[in-house]
Amino acid sequence: MVRDPLSDTDDPDLEMVVGTLDDEDCRNIVRQLDEPRTASELVERCDIPRSTLYRKLDRLTESTLLREGTEIRQDGSHAGRYEVDFTEVIVECDDAREFDIEIERPARRADERLAELWSEVGKEVR
Repeated sequence: MVRDPLSDTDDPDLEMVVGTLDDEDCRNIVRQLDEPRTASELVERCDIPRSTLYRKLDRLTESTLLREGTEIRQDGSHAGRYEVDFTEVIVECDDAREFDIEIERPARRADERLAELWSEVGKEVR
């Protein structure tokens, strides 16, 4: 799922976010992201198979709970780098008993937003 990295209004639906947060592996991945990490680093920290980790990272990214960037390496091999992209997940129930979800996001500097936009452009070209 490609989303506009400059928009803060691209929140997924309630079922997707709650379903993702209900997954123990997904919660463990979020716990391990006290700083941005690559998938290789997360495999070691989370003790889950690589294929499972990638499925969970996709799910977390599609739910907009993680943000994927690119780590540029000197040897030319680049790696995805993941970081938590929320500060709060708020589930609300209105007077009509309809549920809604709001995801509070950390503030980003202009250079971070530009880097994320460039990363999304790279994904579209592939």
